[in-house]
Amino acid sequence: MRRWLEDDVIAQGRLPLLCFLFGFIVGFLFIRLSVRLIRKKVRWWPGNLSAGSVHVHHMVFGVVLVLGSGLGMIAVYDDADNLTASLLAASFGIGAALVLDEFALIYYLRDVYWEEQGRTSVDAVFVALAVTGLLLLGFHPLSLLEINDFRSSMGTEARTVVSLFAVFNLMLAAIVIAKGKIWTGLFGMFFPPLLMVGAFRLSRPGAPWARWRYADRRRMMYRAIVRERRYRRPVIRAKIFIQDLIAGSPDVEHVRVAAEAELTRTVVPAPPSPHPHHLPWDRKSEH
Repeated sequence: MRRWLEDDVIAQGRLPLLCFLFGFIVGFLFIRLSVRLIRKKVRWWPGNLSAGSVHVHHMVFGVVLVLGSGLGMIAVYDDADNLTASLLAASFGIGAALVLDEFALIYYLRDVYWEEQGRTSVDAVFVALAVTGLLLLGFHPLSLLEINDFRSSMGTEARTVVSLFAVFNLMLAAIVIAKGKIWTGLFGMFFPPLLMVGAFRLSRPGAPWARWRYADRRRMMYRAIVRERRYRRPVIRAKIFIQDLIAGSPDVEHVRVAAEAELTRTVVPAPPSPHPHHLPWDRKSEH
């Protein structure tokens, strides 16, 4: 562990990234513990903060921390030592955790923290942890385009090939995400073979790709729906169990019911694309 810390983290300039990850995890665990104690009305724990009749969400403090530490990083970018950079990165991580813990509130523009839609916040936290972990391990998108190696060891033809390969990967990632496979597209940026698999597999039935390509192909849409329900059921059950474990006490029966409800709500065929002659802004269609 110490050797990894010295050789792969500190020597590679990733100590601030590690501090960001540590701050993010600590901030998220602390705020989840805090809101659960508040929900149980534990006497010795401070309650919600209010400004008059307005409840101050912890996202507000997260925004202040992110803004303050971000400005600090910019201000000392040229001459900051490792300690200063690491402290600012840890503060940024804590602030980011406070913001993403209420990501569902931002997304839905209403307080859904303890509702079903509140699981969106946990999804956002998982994505942030996954991306940060990959970056900390040395994986990053378009790693072949690192400036130092790219300029010193490659000729013009090699640069062109690598650039075309990078553009091709970005196009595949766009296709995979359009097919509704967000995690595959995300990790595929770090491991390109995943993009190939995701690009050639069936789209999720409610994704934009299905709307464009499967609207008039009922057989393809039916296959996509059947496949989605079959393979997504265990994944959704595991996801809901983990989300409930973080947000509150998990219950096996609730996990089953919630998983089926989510499948019923989300695994539906995408609506067909509007006909170009019937667009609401097309004045000719009014006559």
